[in-house]
Amino acid sequence: MEELQTSLRVTASRFLRSVKHFLSSEVGGTAKLLTASLVVFFLAINGLNVLNSFVGRNFMTAIVDRQVAEFARQAVFYLLVFAASTTVSVFARFTEERLALLWRDFLTRRAVNLYLTDRAFYRLDVSGELSYPDQRISEDIRAFTVTTLSFLLLIFSSGLTILSFSGVLLSINPVLFAVAFIYAACGSLLTVWLGRPLIKLNYDQLDKEASFRTGLVRARENAARITLSGTERHMKSFLAGRIDDLVANFRVITSVNRNVGFFTTGYNWLIQIIPALIVAPAFFRGDIEFGVITQSAAAFAMLVGAFSLIINQFNSISNFAAVVARLSTLSAAIENPRQHVRSEIQIDDTGEGLVYEKLTILSERDDAPLLRELTVAIPSCARVLVTGREDQENAFFRVTAGFAYPGSGRIFRPANAGIRFLPQQPYLPPSTLRQLIVPSDAGAENLDERISRLLTEFGLERISAAGGFEQVVEWDTLLTPREQQLLAMASVSVAKPRVIVLERTAATVGQDEVRKIITRFAEDGIACVHIGNVAEISLYDAILKFADDGAWQWRKRT
Repeated sequence: MEELQTSLRVTASRFLRSVKHFLSSEVGGTAKLLTASLVVFFLAINGLNVLNSFVGRNFMTAIVDRQVAEFARQAVFYLLVFAASTTVSVFARFTEERLALLWRDFLTRRAVNLYLTDRAFYRLDVSGELSYPDQRISEDIRAFTVTTLSFLLLIFSSGLTILSFSGVLLSINPVLFAVAFIYAACGSLLTVWLGRPLIKLNYDQLDKEASFRTGLVRARENAARITLSGTERHMKSFLAGRIDDLVANFRVITSVNRNVGFFTTGYNWLIQIIPALIVAPAFFRGDIEFGVITQSAAAFAMLVGAFSLIINQFNSISNFAAVVARLSTLSAAIENPRQHVRSEIQIDDTGEGLVYEKLTILSERDDAPLLRELTVAIPSCARVLVTGREDQENAFFRVTAGFAYPGSGRIFRPANAGIRFLPQQPYLPPSTLRQLIVPSDAGAENLDERISRLLTEFGLERISAAGGFEQVVEWDTLLTPREQQLLAMASVSVAKPRVIVLERTAATVGQDEVRKIITRFAEDGIACVHIGNVAEISLYDAILKFADDGAWQWRKRT
């Protein structure tokens, strides 16, 4: 019971927060209109249900009394009520789906925006504090919006049903109303007691399913390397373990569902006979018409169904509680991405160039000093080589890019497009050539000619022939690592930032290409910081060298 209460509190908090953001957003007006339409539709459905109970009562009484004319008249009423109920129900379902889609679209875009802002996705990946955020954003948000809206409408509909059919049952037999209330209350308590383990089980099942899907994705993405290394057996064993985990957990879920099912199935069967057991004696005495028996059965079923929301929806509620818990942790993690970062290194994006002031970087593993008290200003248009151990170079590159590392000091750098970073293995997102190479604020004149000349200059003529300028291309599958690096550099030469920071570029494109590109950057007025050991140090204006103990040496070349 305590788990359920906790889940309900989390559910309510998460729901109210989501609704507040949703209704105050740019789509809030549409959402309010759809919600109002749903309220009207459900009021109409409830009214038609009550009307239908009375039409059915008169219809059955006309049959028993052999009143042909009345039978025909009530049959026409029946058909009209059925037609109206069908029309209203279909439009209500359509409106509900549209509202759920609108809500999902809003929440998903908001989550993706937060996930990809301020490097939250990277911090979550490194820290490991959140499992499978991709599934939470795609699947859990869909389940949250659809299920939440469905539950709200069920609660609203149940409330209307209780108000409407309580009067019907009280007018037939007050005892019948009391039995409906007590029966539903006892059934709800027993269902909660039997099914309470499902909340945690369903939470774990979502993670285990995601783990299995992630393993399949890894197998597909690394198919060539798995084949060449002959590790198919290990991958089979890994995936078999993931299958074992999800199957074992689901077996427990099915066992709990079985126990709940024994009770809820019997509970629902008894609903059909209880009204007749209570009302039939009055019919035998001649106190009521036969149609009252069928009306009482229908009203009793409707009322108990409204009271029994937890019983009828418990499996969905337990799944929903798991989804809410996962989304709550996702929201906390992506909205507060810096809460686990222990770095005191400050990044100031108001600088004209790249300046390091008393920068100290410590190892993430053991806090050993990688760099001590670095104070250096990178001159404009300078070509600077940075060398040291691999872990020192990696940390220096990432800290300069704004990644959190333990340490202290300050880094002044240009804002936004004023500085660019090219790792040894750059990522080129699926896009057209124009989107990838030309800045969004660039003029549209002679774009194709400019891109073609640029590709020729960087030895990438085949790219325009393979992908053209209009087609969206997945560059990581079309191009070799060397071509991806050259294409990234081509986009830098167009953007013309104040500073470009390269990571071991010579290992990917070759020393001759590096010489040509760095010379071009210098001619364009771009300061170039190249991190990594190279053979040709005469190409650089200054060298920044890190010693094993974290000391550093800055040497200008004349």
